[in-house]
Amino acid sequence: MALGKDYAAQDCSLARALEVVGERWTLLIVRDAMYGVRRFSDFLARLDIPRAVLSARLQVLVETGVLIKDGHDYVLTEMGKELFPVVHTLSRWGERHLSAEVCRIFVHVECGTPVETDGTCPSCSRLVPMDDLEIHAGPGALYRDDPVSVALRSPHRLMEPVRL
Repeated sequence: MALGKDYAAQDCSLARALEVVGERWTLLIVRDAMYGVRRFSDFLARLDIPRAVLSARLQVLVETGVLIKDGHDYVLTEMGKELFPVVHTLSRWGERHLSAEVCRIFVHVECGTPVETDGTCPSCSRLVPMDDLEIHAGPGALYRDDPVSVALRSPHRLMEPVRL
């Protein structure tokens, strides 16, 4: 039996979600939007993604309501922000099972404590909202030379726009 090109015949919420975020580049675009990347050219430089693929993925994310286009910026909507636990947990899973070292450390801004894999602060004993997190380069971070990656080497609050 051949694998179909979509999940239209599936009666499953996961299948419907994969229609939006299941393509190879999509969660990386969403992740970078969480990191504060807003401009097409910045996504292009940071991800090394083909221009046509980036354009198509951004269009789908806007059409489905994950992002809005605000002038030249692509900004996460509330729907898009709800993907943070998925992106965070999948990243931590990849670090535990597929990487030698942690690439990014997520720190609770209020108390300065790195959050757990599940997004809770061990000091405050509560789940930390994405807007209250700062990312720091971890020991496994790759030091790319594009301007966005250089800007993200310094601690940066999630959702704050990266401006070069």
